[in-house]
Amino acid sequence: MGYKVETGISNKHVHLSGADLEKLFGAGHKLTLKKELKQPGQYAAEELVDIVGPKGTLKGVRVLGPTRKESQVELAMTDARTIGLSLPVRESGVLDGSPGVKLAGPAGEVELAQGAIIALRHIHLSPAEASEAGVRDKDWVSVKTSGTRPLIFENVLIRSGDAHTREFHVDTDEGNAAGLKNDDFVEIIGKK
Repeated sequence: MGYKVETGISNKHVHLSGADLEKLFGAGHKLTLKKELKQPGQYAAEELVDIVGPKGTLKGVRVLGPTRKESQVELAMTDARTIGLSLPVRESGVLDGSPGVKLAGPAGEVELAQGAIIALRHIHLSPAEASEAGVRDKDWVSVKTSGTRPLIFENVLIRSGDAHTREFHVDTDEGNAAGLKNDDFVEIIGKK
């Protein structure tokens, strides 16, 4: 262990299916690149949507591209509570049985039957990086932070594959609790 990984703080965001993108932004609409993200092929889009919950609305939430097979909303626990949602902590893409939520865009609204989650903290690694770190896809590890608010994150999922590159993902709540910012290094200190 002792393998160091850069941090990426994940703010609230939405992944859209092609059909939901068109409902929210109009027929034939394609996502517009704003900024490439560290993970290969992933990007922040110019498009923004509102997330409507029982107790309020989160306005201007960033859409991430490319489109996916199924729409997904990823919030921090604080964001979810602010608009009256109680969401499960899940691995991205594991949506069965998760709550739905309403999305509003400039051309319409979409009522998702499921897909609202709090993303499980995880580390992206290429196969070569995973080998170097002594871990494999779906392993669970512990991660130590440093700085003025150091802590140890338990139950961090390894996500390894060709479409991954070295990055530790936590949401804004977890990042703030540890005093982390983007590109800070953390260290894998143990494996379950």
